[in-house]
Amino acid sequence: MNQLLQLKKFTKIVADSGNINEINLYCPEDATTNPSLILQTINIPEYKNLLDDAVIFGKKSSNILAEQIIHASDKILVNIGIAILKNIPGKVSSEIDARLSFNKEACILKAKKIINIYEVAGIHRSRVLIKLAATWEAIQAAKELEKENIHCNLTLLFSFAQARACAEANVFLISPFVGRIYDWYVQHQLIHKDDFHKDPGVLSVKKIYTYYKKYGYNTIIMGASFRNIQQILLLSGCDALTISPNLLKKLQNTSGCVVRNLIPSKNILTRPGILHESEFRWEHNQDQMAVEKLSDGIRQFSTDQEKLEKLLYSIF
Repeated sequence: MNQLLQLKKFTKIVADSGNINEINLYCPEDATTNPSLILQTINIPEYKNLLDDAVIFGKKSSNILAEQIIHASDKILVNIGIAILKNIPGKVSSEIDARLSFNKEACILKAKKIINIYEVAGIHRSRVLIKLAATWEAIQAAKELEKENIHCNLTLLFSFAQARACAEANVFLISPFVGRIYDWYVQHQLIHKDDFHKDPGVLSVKKIYTYYKKYGYNTIIMGASFRNIQQILLLSGCDALTISPNLLKKLQNTSGCVVRNLIPSKNILTRPGILHESEFRWEHNQDQMAVEKLSDGIRQFSTDQEKLEKLLYSIF
């Protein structure tokens, strides 16, 4: 039995892709997208109809060009999500504009808009996760959205403070970025790139997993952003892992025994007090890597969002 099939015994496998052809190769339960993946996906010729439909939607939604572009951008996100949902049994994660990451109310409004577009198209909100960058403001937005059964995936998660705040906000799912943490430590020559058992990205997820299970938090932990299959296998047993097609292929083509490395605690302890905003900001800002990678991630996703909008301007 290949390693992918073995891993599925312990962990929900999620495809980190917007390409339906790639998704279908590995039969994942769920799929995740982000602005970078959306930008790649719309350049695939067979998806042109999804882009055309989004342009029509944008033109019908407003008479002002700038607003038309925003509406079309939201619609292409949903169109790709719907196409993915036709090919998987579970949920798709759709990420809102990263430029809203420090505005709680704007995150809430955008999330509700995206969910409304899905539901008008006949997709129930239970099959969609709204992806938000794990800033304090977005975590609080997710807390409010969860009360309306709009489930959220808090992404760009690098610090333990982010993970703790998400659990206390009753967020549905978090995506700790293993590979980007690893990249930072390698770049700063703080670890050797092949020392997998000291990989700070892997250790970060293990710490979050142990904490969540020890205190009985329901928030799902989905490791993300992997650089190699060793990182993935060290996190076997994690609630979920979102994996790029190239690494899914390697797992599928690799034999060898996969053991469960993460096992939940049997004894649930009394939870600690709530982390307040000032404490969150202090603790998060003690982690230089987390501060840099969160801001870098938001900038990168916002740049790709702007590229998508420029493409739409050229079509309009």
